[in-house]
Amino acid sequence: MADTQTVAYNNILFELDSAIAYVTMNRPNKRNALSLEHMQELIHCFENISKDKNISVVILKGNGPAFCAGHDLSEMVDQEPSFYRNLFDVCTKLMETIQSIPQPVIAQVHGIATAAGCQLVATCDLAVATEDARFATPGVKIGLFCSTPMVAISRAVGRKKAMEMLLTGEALSAEEAALAGLINKTVPANKLEEETKAFALKIAQASPFTVGIGKQAFYKQLDMSQGLAYSYAKEVMSLNATAADATEGICAFLEKRQPIWKGC
Repeated sequence: MADTQTVAYNNILFELDSAIAYVTMNRPNKRNALSLEHMQELIHCFENISKDKNISVVILKGNGPAFCAGHDLSEMVDQEPSFYRNLFDVCTKLMETIQSIPQPVIAQVHGIATAAGCQLVATCDLAVATEDARFATPGVKIGLFCSTPMVAISRAVGRKKAMEMLLTGEALSAEEAALAGLINKTVPANKLEEETKAFALKIAQASPFTVGIGKQAFYKQLDMSQGLAYSYAKEVMSLNATAADATEGICAFLEKRQPIWKGC
């Protein structure tokens, strides 16, 4: 993936550690607020990651005191409607790109994840957070309801909890976020990187080809009725069963050995 590894981003850092890609939001003085350029760079990076079959998992994290404080409000004062439409179009594309790439994306969260930052956490396939992390959609407090974050959050947590977050703007603790289903687990701050990497390594043991099929199918079936979801899933699983990695995995299990994935 030479393009992503050599490009000089202004707002993010990219690192590759074996099969794990690290995408680090790098605007610490702005608490990694999502400027238009920042979001465009993230989209570019994730799109390039999607093309690299050697990458199995992505960890998204932030430098500085926070994971992400949402949109960069300094860009959002006294603009034309066309600016806001474009801004939220780009934000939507970022969220859709994260869920459309074959590699699972794990949010590694510390500090705060607010507004579009909380949307990022809800959008990522998995999330690990420090025990003192906080999650909020505080837009209602400044006269700008968190409508686009609402889409991701309402699909990650129950309706009542989502409405509580959106209507009050109050923050959830990491423990509350885990109970609500917004994140997978909490860890001590000094264990965040270690535990997130361990999570990623577990996933990286599986066939990336198979994981990609599963991730795509998961999001596609979510909005289907149960009957349609089963019809779709049966077809996906039938085609998956004919893949070389499925044959290898089943044979390896029966032969009590580690599989050697072929990526197809």
